[in-house]
Amino acid sequence: MWSLETLGRVRLSKYFYMREFLYSEIGNIHSIPNIPAVPDLAVARGQAFCTTLLDPLEETFGRVAVRSGYRSPELNRFGNENRLNCARNDYPLECHIWDLPDVEVAGASIVIPWFADQYETGRDWRDLAYWLYDHLPFGEAWFFPKLCAFNLSWRAEPARRIDSYIAPKGTLLKAHSTPRETLAQRQARYSDFPKFRGLKSP
Repeated sequence: MWSLETLGRVRLSKYFYMREFLYSEIGNIHSIPNIPAVPDLAVARGQAFCTTLLDPLEETFGRVAVRSGYRSPELNRFGNENRLNCARNDYPLECHIWDLPDVEVAGASIVIPWFADQYETGRDWRDLAYWLYDHLPFGEAWFFPKLCAFNLSWRAEPARRIDSYIAPKGTLLKAHSTPRETLAQRQARYSDFPKFRGLKSP
Protein backbone atom coordinates (compact mmCIF):
# COMPACT_ATOMS: atom_id res chain seq x y z
CA MET A 1 0.00 0.00 0.00
CA TRP A 2 1.44 3.33 -1.07
CA SER A 3 1.11 6.43 1.07
CA LEU A 4 1.54 9.83 -0.55
CA GLU A 5 4.55 10.48 1.67
CA THR A 6 6.19 7.21 0.63
CA LEU A 7 5.42 7.82 -3.04
CA GLY A 8 6.99 11.26 -2.96
CA ARG A 9 10.21 9.85 -1.51
CA VAL A 10 10.68 7.27 -4.26
CA ARG A 11 13.97 7.87 -6.02
CA LEU A 12 13.45 7.60 -9.75
CA SER A 13 17.08 8.04 -10.77
CA LYS A 14 20.39 9.50 -9.63
CA TYR A 15 19.04 13.05 -9.63
CA PHE A 16 15.25 12.88 -9.44
CA TYR A 17 12.58 11.89 -6.92
CA MET A 18 8.89 11.33 -7.56
CA ARG A 19 7.91 14.34 -5.44
CA GLU A 20 9.31 16.74 -8.05
CA PHE A 21 6.82 15.46 -10.61
CA LEU A 22 3.69 15.48 -8.42
CA TYR A 23 3.53 19.25 -7.86
CA SER A 24 0.77 20.90 -9.88
CA GLU A 25 -0.34 24.52 -9.84
CA ILE A 26 -3.66 23.49 -11.39
CA GLY A 27 -4.14 20.87 -8.71
CA ASN A 28 -3.25 23.24 -5.89
CA ILE A 29 -5.41 26.14 -7.07
CA HIS A 30 -8.43 24.02 -7.96
CA SER A 31 -8.08 21.44 -5.15
CA ILE A 32 -7.63 18.45 -7.46
CA PRO A 33 -5.38 15.72 -6.04
CA ASN A 34 -2.55 14.79 -8.37
CA ILE A 35 -2.04 11.18 -7.29
CA PRO A 36 -1.38 8.23 -9.61
CA ALA A 37 -4.16 5.66 -9.82
CA VAL A 38 -1.53 2.98 -10.48
CA PRO A 39 1.56 4.10 -8.49
CA ASP A 40 3.74 1.11 -9.45
CA LEU A 41 3.22 1.85 -13.14
CA ALA A 42 3.85 5.57 -12.72
CA VAL A 43 7.06 4.86 -10.79
CA ALA A 44 8.36 2.33 -13.32
CA ARG A 45 7.80 4.64 -16.25
CA GLY A 46 9.13 7.61 -14.32
CA GLN A 47 12.31 5.68 -13.61
CA ALA A 48 12.76 4.91 -17.31
CA PHE A 49 12.12 8.56 -18.22
CA CYS A 50 14.51 10.02 -15.67
CA THR A 51 17.29 7.49 -16.12
CA THR A 52 17.21 7.54 -19.92
CA LEU A 53 16.60 11.24 -20.57
CA LEU A 54 16.71 13.60 -17.60
CA ASP A 55 19.83 12.31 -15.85
CA PRO A 56 22.02 12.72 -18.96
CA LEU A 57 20.64 16.24 -19.40
CA GLU A 58 21.48 17.13 -15.81
CA GLU A 59 24.93 15.58 -16.08
CA THR A 60 25.64 17.56 -19.25
CA PHE A 61 24.01 20.95 -18.66
CA GLY A 62 23.59 21.16 -14.90
CA ARG A 63 20.24 21.88 -13.29
CA VAL A 64 17.12 20.69 -15.13
CA ALA A 65 13.98 22.48 -13.90
CA VAL A 66 10.72 20.53 -13.98
CA ARG A 67 7.79 22.82 -14.83
CA SER A 68 5.07 20.19 -15.13
CA GLY A 69 5.52 16.47 -14.59
CA TYR A 70 3.01 13.75 -13.81
CA ARG A 71 -0.70 14.59 -14.13
CA SER A 72 -3.51 12.34 -13.03
CA PRO A 73 -6.15 11.72 -15.73
CA GLU A 74 -8.66 13.74 -13.71
CA LEU A 75 -6.35 16.71 -13.34
CA ASN A 76 -5.25 16.63 -16.98
CA ARG A 77 -8.86 16.40 -18.15
CA PHE A 78 -9.79 19.42 -16.02
CA GLY A 79 -6.84 21.35 -17.43
CA ASN A 80 -7.86 20.54 -20.98
CA GLU A 81 -11.53 21.33 -20.52
CA ASN A 82 -10.68 24.68 -18.92
CA ARG A 83 -8.01 25.64 -21.47
CA LEU A 84 -5.12 25.49 -19.02
CA ASN A 85 -2.53 24.29 -21.53
CA CYS A 86 -3.23 20.59 -21.12
CA ALA A 87 -3.77 18.32 -24.12
CA ARG A 88 -6.78 16.03 -24.06
CA ASN A 89 -6.20 12.70 -22.32
CA ASP A 90 -6.48 10.65 -25.50
CA TYR A 91 -4.20 12.89 -27.58
CA PRO A 92 -1.47 10.63 -29.04
CA LEU A 93 1.35 12.98 -27.98
CA GLU A 94 0.09 13.50 -24.41
CA CYS A 95 2.98 12.49 -22.15
CA HIS A 96 2.07 13.66 -18.63
CA ILE A 97 -0.21 10.75 -17.68
CA TRP A 98 2.29 8.07 -16.74
CA ASP A 99 -0.05 5.34 -15.50
CA LEU A 100 -2.46 4.61 -18.34
CA PRO A 101 -2.12 0.82 -18.75
CA ASP A 102 -2.31 0.85 -22.54
CA VAL A 103 -0.11 3.91 -23.17
CA GLU A 104 3.57 3.33 -22.40
CA VAL A 105 4.82 6.89 -21.90
CA ALA A 106 6.27 9.26 -19.31
CA GLY A 107 7.24 12.86 -19.84
CA ALA A 108 7.47 16.34 -18.43
CA SER A 109 7.76 19.97 -19.39
CA ILE A 110 11.27 21.07 -18.50
CA VAL A 111 13.64 24.02 -18.76
CA ILE A 112 17.41 23.86 -19.07
CA PRO A 113 18.59 27.13 -17.49
CA TRP A 114 21.98 26.89 -19.21
CA PHE A 115 20.26 27.07 -22.59
CA ALA A 116 17.38 29.33 -21.53
CA ASP A 117 19.87 32.13 -20.77
CA GLN A 118 21.22 31.92 -24.31
CA TYR A 119 17.76 31.63 -25.85
CA GLU A 120 16.75 34.86 -24.11
CA THR A 121 19.55 36.63 -25.97
CA GLY A 122 18.52 35.27 -29.35
CA ARG A 123 19.89 31.74 -29.68
CA ASP A 124 17.99 29.44 -32.03
CA TRP A 125 15.91 26.79 -30.25
CA ARG A 126 16.83 24.34 -33.01
CA ASP A 127 20.39 24.20 -31.69
CA LEU A 128 19.09 22.39 -28.63
CA ALA A 129 16.51 20.40 -30.62
CA TYR A 130 19.16 18.93 -32.89
CA TRP A 131 21.43 18.23 -29.93
CA LEU A 132 18.61 16.22 -28.38
CA TYR A 133 18.10 14.33 -31.63
CA ASP A 134 21.77 13.41 -31.89
CA HIS A 135 22.26 12.38 -28.26
CA LEU A 136 19.09 11.04 -26.61
CA PRO A 137 16.53 8.31 -27.44
CA PHE A 138 13.39 10.38 -26.74
CA GLY A 139 9.86 9.86 -27.95
CA GLU A 140 8.87 13.46 -28.67
CA ALA A 141 10.13 16.96 -27.90
CA TRP A 142 7.80 19.95 -28.16
CA PHE A 143 9.23 23.47 -27.69
CA PHE A 144 7.48 26.53 -26.22
CA PRO A 145 8.39 30.25 -26.42
CA LYS A 146 8.68 30.98 -22.68
CA LEU A 147 12.18 30.07 -21.46
CA CYS A 148 12.52 27.66 -24.39
CA ALA A 149 10.73 25.14 -22.18
CA PHE A 150 9.94 21.86 -23.89
CA ASN A 151 7.93 18.74 -23.34
CA LEU A 152 10.20 15.72 -23.44
CA SER A 153 8.83 12.20 -23.44
CA TRP A 154 10.15 8.70 -22.95
CA ARG A 155 8.56 5.88 -24.90
CA ALA A 156 9.70 2.30 -25.28
CA GLU A 157 10.16 3.05 -28.98
CA PRO A 158 12.07 6.36 -29.39
CA ALA A 159 10.51 8.07 -32.43
CA ARG A 160 12.49 11.34 -31.98
CA ARG A 161 9.70 13.59 -33.23
CA ILE A 162 10.29 17.34 -32.73
CA ASP A 163 7.64 20.09 -32.85
CA SER A 164 7.66 23.73 -31.82
CA TYR A 165 5.50 26.76 -31.06
CA ILE A 166 8.62 28.90 -31.60
CA ALA A 167 9.30 30.20 -35.10
CA PRO A 168 9.71 28.43 -37.39
CA LYS A 169 6.58 26.84 -35.94
CA GLY A 170 5.38 23.35 -36.70
CA THR A 171 7.04 19.97 -37.06
CA LEU A 172 10.81 20.10 -37.35
CA LEU A 173 11.15 16.32 -37.55
CA LYS A 174 8.48 13.71 -38.05
CA ALA A 175 8.69 10.45 -36.14
CA HIS A 176 11.49 8.17 -37.32
CA SER A 177 12.53 10.66 -40.00
CA THR A 178 15.94 11.88 -41.15
CA PRO A 179 16.87 15.54 -40.47
CA ARG A 180 17.21 17.86 -43.44
CA GLU A 181 20.47 19.15 -42.00
CA THR A 182 23.52 16.91 -42.22
CA LEU A 183 25.28 15.67 -39.11
CA ALA A 184 28.08 18.19 -39.72
CA GLN A 185 25.57 21.05 -39.96
CA ARG A 186 23.85 19.94 -36.77
CA GLN A 187 27.10 19.57 -34.89
CA ALA A 188 28.14 23.08 -35.94
CA ARG A 189 24.98 24.40 -34.27
CA TYR A 190 25.94 23.01 -30.88
CA SER A 191 29.74 22.98 -31.10
CA ASP A 192 29.98 25.15 -27.96
CA PHE A 193 27.72 22.89 -25.87
CA PRO A 194 29.21 21.06 -22.86
CA LYS A 195 30.56 17.61 -23.57
CA PHE A 196 27.81 15.00 -23.46
CA ARG A 197 27.79 12.96 -20.29
CA GLY A 198 25.53 9.95 -20.31
CA LEU A 199 24.88 7.77 -17.30
CA LYS A 200 24.46 4.10 -16.67
CA SER A 201 21.42 3.10 -14.68
CA PRO A 202 22.10 3.17 -10.91
